[in-house]
Amino acid sequence: MPNAETSAARPAPVKRDDIPGWFFSLDRAAFGHLLSAQSAAGVTGDILELGSYLGRSAVLLGDHLQPGERLTVCDLFDSEAGDADNAAEMAMSYRKTLTRSAFEANYLAFHRELPEIVQAPTSVLADGRIPAGSCRFVHVDASHLYEHVAGDIAVARSALAEDGLVALDDYRSEHTPGVSAAVWEAVFTGGLRPVLLTPMKFYGTWGDAAAVREVLLRRDWRAGGYTVDEDTIAGSAVVRLNYQVKPPVERSTSRRLALDLLPPVATRATRRMLRTLRERRAAPPVPNA
Repeated sequence: MPNAETSAARPAPVKRDDIPGWFFSLDRAAFGHLLSAQSAAGVTGDILELGSYLGRSAVLLGDHLQPGERLTVCDLFDSEAGDADNAAEMAMSYRKTLTRSAFEANYLAFHRELPEIVQAPTSVLADGRIPAGSCRFVHVDASHLYEHVAGDIAVARSALAEDGLVALDDYRSEHTPGVSAAVWEAVFTGGLRPVLLTPMKFYGTWGDAAAVREVLLRRDWRAGGYTVDEDTIAGSAVVRLNYQVKPPVERSTSRRLALDLLPPVATRATRRMLRTLRERRAAPPVPNA
């Protein structure tokens, strides 16, 4: 893997959470669990990421590389998009912040060497540069346009080994209907078997879905602050994980009644006073001069 000179335009991240992006704790836990389980079972293969933004997920994928394995990332970064629709999406969401030098600096803050970087539209990967069946895990988080996502799923299917896993981002967001269409088309007409759904990502395989489900349920997700549910989709048992919602703090009956009976002006004044008291209790003590 090549080393690279990187730009010092922004400070290097100290913690992984310092890297901007939309790769949240539940999916970080799911990636880590699935990748670690593959390694523990002796499964080997390369890792591929289509759409990397500033490296938040790529850094974690790099954590799980075993000797002889390769991580390849493909992103436009600061290159121009090849078509008007993709260019419009880039301009709206990423153009001001997304640069290859920023990605490289973020990645090298946590790893000694860069991954293989393909700075181009993800469609170029259809040329066979990723050997068929060479990957154990593929993460797709690139364009949200249906035609592009369908192409990315086809690349993932070719790249993955028989029981390899694909994670597809934004499969259910209201602003990404093209992703939803391509993902569920792959399920109902392309043989993709769903195994895990989170609020942000769809996880599936063209291999043994039951074995992946078994691996997922070995972990006590509830102890980590997540909810666990199960569904059946297209004949496959699917695990659903989400964040546990903390119940709201219940006010005492007498306090609720007092606030309800007071006139609006007095209620507002009382709320302000209570808020001030809470802030004072939370403030650290001032040391003596």
